[in-house]
Amino acid sequence: MKAASFKRWLKRLPGLTRPQRAQVLQALRPAVGLDRVVEAIAQARAARRCCPACASKRCHRHGHADGLQRYRCRQCGRTFNDLTGTPLARLRHRAKWPDYLDTMLDSKSVRAAAKAVNVHRNTSFRWRHRVLHLAKLDRPSSLKGIAEADEMFLLESQKGSRTLDRPARKRGGVARRRGISRELDCILVARDRTGQTVDYVTGRGPVTTRQLHQHLRPVLDPEVLLVTDPHAAYRAFAREAGIAHHAVNLRAGERLRGAIHVQNVNAYHGAFANGWRASTGSRRATCPTISAGNGCWTAGASVQQSNFSGPRSDSSICNGDSAFFLAQFNLCRVN
Repeated sequence: MKAASFKRWLKRLPGLTRPQRAQVLQALRPAVGLDRVVEAIAQARAARRCCPACASKRCHRHGHADGLQRYRCRQCGRTFNDLTGTPLARLRHRAKWPDYLDTMLDSKSVRAAAKAVNVHRNTSFRWRHRVLHLAKLDRPSSLKGIAEADEMFLLESQKGSRTLDRPARKRGGVARRRGISRELDCILVARDRTGQTVDYVTGRGPVTTRQLHQHLRPVLDPEVLLVTDPHAAYRAFAREAGIAHHAVNLRAGERLRGAIHVQNVNAYHGAFANGWRASTGSRRATCPTISAGNGCWTAGASVQQSNFSGPRSDSSICNGDSAFFLAQFNLCRVN
C-alpha cells in the first residue's frame, strides 16, 4: 500500500465499530505472528550466521523469499536463509508457529494444538517432533554443587511395534505384578539446584550400578554432592566413582535434612507426569522425546509451584515466550 493511501486508511480507523476493530485485529494476527517469527530467527542467527554447506561466514544478502532474507556464500556460491539446515527448514505456515508453540507450553495434545491453530493433525505432529528433536539435545554438560537423582517408572509400551515380546494389552492396561518389575520402564532423572537437568530411559526394571556409571558418571562434576534415596545402586555407584553421597530415607518419613532433600527432582517428576498425560499412549521409543519436551511444556508451571525448582537451562523457555523459545531452538543446525 502506498504511503498516501495508508495515511487515509489510518484516519478512518477511529470510525470503526468494536466488532470491526476485532475483525481488523484478527486479520492482522497472522502478519504479526510472521513478523515475530522472522525477528526471532534473525536475532538468533545474527551473531553466528554462516553457510550451512561450507561453514564460511563470508556471505552477503541475496534477496528475499517467503518472507525470509536470503544470503549468498562468497566462498562456495550457494544461497541459504536462516532456517536452512535446521529442523524448521521447509515447514510452512510460519505465521502460526508462535501460537503453536504456545499450545505446547500449555501441554495441549497434538490434535488439540492442531485445532487451536487451524492446521492438520499431521502438520501438528510434524511440528512438535521437529521442535522436540532439538529439545532432546538441550542438556547441560555437567551437574554441579548439590545434585539430586531419582527414578520414576512408567508402564512399558510397545505401541506401533510389529513384533511384540508379550501378549497385547487393551488400551494400555496395567502391570500384572505389584511394585517395580520388568513390566515398567525406568526413567532416571538428575537435577542440580540451579535447575540443570538430565534424564535417561535406562531400561526395564530398577536402575543398576552399571546404568548409573553409563548415564550419570559423565555429567556429574567431581566435586558434586549427590543426594538420592537409600537405593543400594546409588551407594555402590558413589563409592566406586568417588563422589560424595547422602541418602534421604523417604519411607521412614525423612523428607528434609537441612539442604539434603530430593524435592527438586520430585517436582520435576510431577511436571513430567503432567506432560506424559498429554501424550497418553506413547511408546518406550518416544520416552526421551517426551521427557525432553517436558522441559518446555511444564517447566514454567514447575517454577511457580515449587520453591526448589528452577529453569531447566534457559529462563526464556520457562517464561512461556514462544518467540524466544523458537529462537533458542533455531540456534542448532542438523548436520
